[in-house]
Amino acid sequence: MPLINDQSVPPPEQTNRMQRNARLVLILALVALGAWTLHGFIAALVWAAIIAIAIGPLYAKATLRWPPGKHNIALPLLFTTLVAVIFLLPFIVLGIQAAREAQALMHFGTEAMRSGIPEPAWVGSLPFGAAEVSDWWKTNLANPSDVSGLVHHATHSAGMLNNRELWTAFTHRIVTFFFTIVTLFFLLRDGKSLSNDMLLASHKLFGPHGERIARQMVSSVHGTVDGLVLVGLGEGVLLGIAYALAGVPHPTLLGAFSAVAAMIPFVVVVLLLVLGAILVAQGALWTAIALVAFGLVMNSIADHFVRPGLIGGATKLPFLWVLLGILGGVETWGLIGLFVGPAVMSALILLWREFVRPAPLLDEKPARKTLSPVPIAGE
Repeated sequence: MPLINDQSVPPPEQTNRMQRNARLVLILALVALGAWTLHGFIAALVWAAIIAIAIGPLYAKATLRWPPGKHNIALPLLFTTLVAVIFLLPFIVLGIQAAREAQALMHFGTEAMRSGIPEPAWVGSLPFGAAEVSDWWKTNLANPSDVSGLVHHATHSAGMLNNRELWTAFTHRIVTFFFTIVTLFFLLRDGKSLSNDMLLASHKLFGPHGERIARQMVSSVHGTVDGLVLVGLGEGVLLGIAYALAGVPHPTLLGAFSAVAAMIPFVVVVLLLVLGAILVAQGALWTAIALVAFGLVMNSIADHFVRPGLIGGATKLPFLWVLLGILGGVETWGLIGLFVGPAVMSALILLWREFVRPAPLLDEKPARKTLSPVPIAGE
């Protein structure tokens, strides 16, 4: 006697549909579980992918010059070490500079608590508000007791912030950086097979559209690196030279900060205006005008001519959408949004263009055994 009545067995079509639905639910659940498990390391994974894409062409040339051996460890390790040194070197320089300034700062604080901070000469030469600034200075900084209370409050607040927030934030960034470097090593070592597998998967899921979108996003990252990072570094070098000629203190550190600020639209303009105001307050009016004018002209050329050509040419995006992608990405994801935002915008614009004006596609063919991989780590 059969255990299952034939009438209770669903037809094959219904069984297949139920299995597909169950498999889809299982896949979505596993993806969500995996994302929740790795959510603390997503930033490290994305940073590693961005760096691998950025240095991909250089790594590809190196592999052609020095073919990887059986274990393929030496070249990925060399590139990973160089990337780590490049990222750590500015922080080492800042630490050395801070250590040099610490003693002078402590001496200044001791003298200020002993005799107050005398009003500087430039206060009287301010074009407006000199009397108000002078009165505020005498009320809050000229008296040693006021300075002592201010220093004590600042020290206490800094200690509270250090104990509760700074150490946690510092530890989190160190861990993120460590996992970024480790992930970068494996992306460089296994980048070719990984990108090929990703293209095969996208071809199975989305057809030719998936491969074009992937290549568009990779091109966007390349263009963003060239347009933001390299142009920002160039601006930082030129501004550092200008700071040194203008007599601005710590021109090297300010040049490095300006390079980072130049990667984010409009931020370097605010920095230039602040430095110009400081120079005006010190009586160097024409120097301030020359410095601000030079910086604004250079930044305008970079923003309106150099960056649109580099980023827009690589992504085939109008610069307005590039700008919106950068600003929206920074607001949503922080610094990593500089690269994620334009990549997302480029993919969306590509989908919109293909929806409005469908590009002629090749005949839909099954996924090839080998696809030309997206250069995650270069070829």
